[in-house]
Amino acid sequence: MKILLATYWPIPHVGGVWTYMTQLKKKLESYGHEVDLLGYDESNQSVTLLNKGLVLSRDKVIPLINANLTKDNYPAMYVNFLVKWTEFQRYVYELSAAYFGVQDYDIIHTQDVLSTVAMNRVKKPETPLIATLHGSVAHEIRRQLETIHKSDTSYLARAYYDDLERDGAISADTTIVGNEWLKDILINEFLVPSQQLKVLHYGFDTENFIRRMREKSTIERPKDKKVIIYSGRLVELKGVNYLISALGELKQIRNDWECWIVGSGEKEAELRNQATSLGLGESVQFLGKRDDVPSLLANSDILVLPTLIENQPLSVIEAQIAGKAVIASNVGGIPEMIKHGVTGLLTPAEDAGALCNEMNLLLSDDHYRKTLGANARTWGLSHWSMDMGVKELLKIYQRATFEKRRDGENV
Repeated sequence: MKILLATYWPIPHVGGVWTYMTQLKKKLESYGHEVDLLGYDESNQSVTLLNKGLVLSRDKVIPLINANLTKDNYPAMYVNFLVKWTEFQRYVYELSAAYFGVQDYDIIHTQDVLSTVAMNRVKKPETPLIATLHGSVAHEIRRQLETIHKSDTSYLARAYYDDLERDGAISADTTIVGNEWLKDILINEFLVPSQQLKVLHYGFDTENFIRRMREKSTIERPKDKKVIIYSGRLVELKGVNYLISALGELKQIRNDWECWIVGSGEKEAELRNQATSLGLGESVQFLGKRDDVPSLLANSDILVLPTLIENQPLSVIEAQIAGKAVIASNVGGIPEMIKHGVTGLLTPAEDAGALCNEMNLLLSDDHYRKTLGANARTWGLSHWSMDMGVKELLKIYQRATFEKRRDGENV
């Protein structure tokens, strides 16, 4: 089959969506399929059919959109900045996809609600469309509207993204979610029919990750200290500020640790200032965006994910495969990944005190920490099987193809 994996989000980038797409592409190609990747570039200024080397600049498309989506014709779109920006970016994405041509694919597999809505508009009716949703865009936007983008027109943005969430979830032939948490949200809150949804974990290339764990990193583990690690974007929704606050409390209790903050994002400068103000000094190392996370995890002891909202975080999957103890917020789909006290520890979101207590516990009890990591690894190696996940995905592809053909014959 000729398969298009499409996302509205930038590619390549740090995060679970990109990792899933690249690992899925590799596995599908090993089965003899041809796979292309479509998304925005890292600057969000061009859409790219990545492995084909095709790029269409936003500047080439935006005049056409400006001419059609005028303030007179669509006044509501211009009331809120987020709504206008998203609508324009979605149309840029949609027109770019149409320009590249999506008519020859046997399957289109989108990775978010925005790309799903777009592809449903430009693909041939007989082409099966499968969507995998890696989280709730509407829920994430609500949190941002409360803090970052708060305005008198926030209610319009919330309504817009709520509609987009439902439209994206129902536009595909089958919509895949990674857990019961997201399934329940889509059914109960956005009224998506249950038969539309299929719960299927993403799968993970455990063999390659374990191999990469053995590679040497330029970051050396400190002598006589344990390593706490955070890996992910440095943005509001990840709650890294609560980790920094918890480390400030931990510093008052003990000094036999170092924390590595791996990743980049809009909150990096603010987080650095917070760490400095708490007197954490060299105890907290900001390592930036890196491609040696497997080896960094191999040289760490505890992964902490203080996130405010989460679906199926890649950092937890990686820590489980690495056999590390995990402390994570009890939010979203995380409780379906971690059994508290058995494969990791769950803490309330936005609770620095609880984070401090659990880090102190695991630093104090080597046996308990290692037991949690070993249990997580045993569970993770079985649950995150890439082969199993892709075999189930191929069944979904085949079923959608069969149903499209049957419907075409009955027309």
